[in-house]
Amino acid sequence: MPDVLVDERGDATWIRLNRPDRKNAYDPPMCTEMVAAVRAAGRGSSTAIVVTGSGDSFCAGGFLKELADADPAQLRALFFGSLDLFDAIRNAPVPVIAAVNGVAAGGGNELVVACDLAVAARSARLGQTGVRVGSAPVLGGTNLLAVSIGEKRAKEVSMLCRKYDAETAAALGWVNEVVDDDQLEAAVDSLVAELSLMSPRYLEIAKLSSNVWWNACRESFVSGLGMLVQAIGSPDMIEGANAFLEKRRPSFRRRGAR
Repeated sequence: MPDVLVDERGDATWIRLNRPDRKNAYDPPMCTEMVAAVRAAGRGSSTAIVVTGSGDSFCAGGFLKELADADPAQLRALFFGSLDLFDAIRNAPVPVIAAVNGVAAGGGNELVVACDLAVAARSARLGQTGVRVGSAPVLGGTNLLAVSIGEKRAKEVSMLCRKYDAETAAALGWVNEVVDDDQLEAAVDSLVAELSLMSPRYLEIAKLSSNVWWNACRESFVSGLGMLVQAIGSPDMIEGANAFLEKRRPSFRRRGAR
């Protein structure tokens, strides 16, 4: 089966991450497929693009085996591939909707942040994992999310790596709407139908002009990626990723310890 499924459904193009065996975490080739799918959908006649996941997960972000192996070229491709994907979403001429069907963790949560709108299933859980697994959420989790939920709360999300239920995320302004799991796709279809009544030209203008905060943060994204690249192979990265894969608590060396 392909890693990414694309389905033209009514007025929307649905892009479904299709690696449920790893909670739809993406590696560099899968990320490239998603970028291509978003760009192709943006060139088509769809009113909107919908991003969702297969199985019971939305997306777990970058595939953590890449962190554990610590191959610099592969990790650089993964990090900057994520930025390419989020840029493609932000620059698409139509609204991009996250249909959050399950856990959105790490880069998967940043994927939700990058989308223009988000509808979450009631069972969905959102949050960051970076500092727990030897990384940091520099592509929205430490910066742009603060525009939606406030700086102190965004720091809580990125630094403490807690998980938040869909109702809490909606109350904070993290997602637009929460619906019962079996109503998720119908709710997204309804949102697409509402958007289809609007002027495509002025929807694009409204969307792109709303990118002011994304554009303001983008320099920090690139700077953050540069720092992540410099930290490839660090003891904290390897320990965090291996602890995650081995399902154990990480043991990080304290700053200044000998």
